[in-house]
Amino acid sequence: MKLNPDNYYTEAANYEYMSVSQYKDFAGSYGRRGCEARAMANLRGEWSEAPSLAMMVGSYVDAYFESGTSFGTFQTSHPDMFRQDGGLRAPYERANEIIRRIERDDFMMQCLSGEKQVIMTGEVFGIPWKIKMDSYHPGKVIVDLKVVESIRKLKWVKDIGYLDFIRYWGYDVQGAIYQEVVYQNTGKKLPFYIAAATKEPVPEIQVIHVQDIFLRQAMASVAYNINRVKEVKSGKEPPGRCEICGYCLDTRVLHCPVGLLDITSEV
Repeated sequence: MKLNPDNYYTEAANYEYMSVSQYKDFAGSYGRRGCEARAMANLRGEWSEAPSLAMMVGSYVDAYFESGTSFGTFQTSHPDMFRQDGGLRAPYERANEIIRRIERDDFMMQCLSGEKQVIMTGEVFGIPWKIKMDSYHPGKVIVDLKVVESIRKLKWVKDIGYLDFIRYWGYDVQGAIYQEVVYQNTGKKLPFYIAAATKEPVPEIQVIHVQDIFLRQAMASVAYNINRVKEVKSGKEPPGRCEICGYCLDTRVLHCPVGLLDITSEV
């Protein structure tokens, strides 16, 4: 299947190709537990979660910096975000503040000035993957735009300790896969940058180089998990349920009572 902007997110493309977001649906990240049952329901088009306010702010900023008609399409697809005069409703106004802050910085704008939404495919761990890059500078660097809660705030992970937002949300996995697929297509192993902007009252911006040592560690984690993901996606193994995500809560069937300690076992 040859991918293009029109079919990249289709059910057929998602079945044929693995993507970073799909992989994290199955295997999770430190910040979000994976759920195989939810991932398969997503693939079949049986389940989707309504985006949060924070996600919509990030999506608005992403669409603004994409090329072509993406921004106009986004506006048309989300009329509830806008007032009758065309301006953003108050809950979403932070998005324009973030955009204005990014546009005031020459280096950040330079990083985001590469080829937009470039699609590539490759084979990693024996299966086809697809990627779509926010800002691709051929032969130089891969840049991905992230609108986040905070750049500096650390997140606590049980049995590990405090982690930065990049590893907490699995953006290092994204960098590792993107780097490898670009290498397969071009023969060049490029650095991976995250152009981050925060939703804080005074937005902070930063361009962060995710060094190769972290990308290698992330790729090792994919190697550890990918066989299980392949088995479940192909239907050879039944998907496990996490019993705490929205899909599991919505589809849970009770058969017996649980013990008192069971209701906090996942905390």
